[in-house]
Amino acid sequence: MTDAALDASRRERLARWAAERHALTPATLDLRLAAGDASFRRYYRLTLPGGTTRILMDAPPEQEDSQPFVAIARRWEAAGLPVPHLHAVDLELGFLELEDLGDTPLQCRFGDEGEMLAWHEHAFALLHDLQNRANPEPLPRFDAALLERELELFPEWCLGEWLGLATPPGWAALRQSLVEQALAQPMVTVHRDFDAMNLMVRGDALVLIDFQDAVAGPIGYDLVSLLRGRYCRFDAARFAAWVEAFRHRAVADGRLPSSTSAAAFLAQANAMAAQRSLKVLGIFCRLTLRDHKAGYLERLPHFLAHLEDSLGGVAGHEGFKAWLADAFRPTLLARLEGMP
Repeated sequence: MTDAALDASRRERLARWAAERHALTPATLDLRLAAGDASFRRYYRLTLPGGTTRILMDAPPEQEDSQPFVAIARRWEAAGLPVPHLHAVDLELGFLELEDLGDTPLQCRFGDEGEMLAWHEHAFALLHDLQNRANPEPLPRFDAALLERELELFPEWCLGEWLGLATPPGWAALRQSLVEQALAQPMVTVHRDFDAMNLMVRGDALVLIDFQDAVAGPIGYDLVSLLRGRYCRFDAARFAAWVEAFRHRAVADGRLPSSTSAAAFLAQANAMAAQRSLKVLGIFCRLTLRDHKAGYLERLPHFLAHLEDSLGGVAGHEGFKAWLADAFRPTLLARLEGMP
């Protein structure tokens, strides 16, 4: 069966499932594609006869395990966190009926600078709530093995599979240092992709989505996911100011020891941001080459800039930094320029 035929078959089954739930006929169902994402999940908007709308998630169970999403959504909602309410769940079929949060992810509110800065403050407030309210104990541990697997995406997919570059000298030392600095941080609940696209705007508030990969991990991971994410690039002074404000609040809340200095936490944040940028460079190449997803390679220079900014705040590793500037950057840009 072709991909198109498979998609059509899944949609028909989803329509029958939704129609049965709401005592409607599939032929009269108002069901329209709302979004896809980097996974195999698809989202449809269902409009019911009275005008109420719901989002239907199609997550093929042979490719997507929706159990973590369901379990986390229920726990976080019970903890008072803003997440989409689950109206119906069928894990065997891979169908979920969710609260409709609209079509406005946070990046759509990044208009002028003042608006963009104000919405980032809203996001930081939500991040504090997430770390204070969500118990990390039931979640998988973001341990050394997982951190290393994320980092290895860079030499495997970005260097080897896409650019044909050898792993540079100094890589092993950098990898070890970034893992050690991540594990030195207190462990909290980590969304793991706390970027603007996964924060939906509802009125003056934000709602968390796409949290199925949440883990118990380093306190700085979600912070740098937002500050060095897909849509903005902040200078070193702005980055440091927001990291310091976060440190102050985390110390006050008891998530960080009061002995954690501003300099130490800023260094950890930069190391964490470097780790995540390297992971993203690898993942975007894997999404392109293995999963045949479009639109990811063009984002690589943005995350390369994040990586350079982050390593600028990490002491040592001068050989890797020089390789990044002299070999990796020109090779990557030349490859992108030569693409059709």
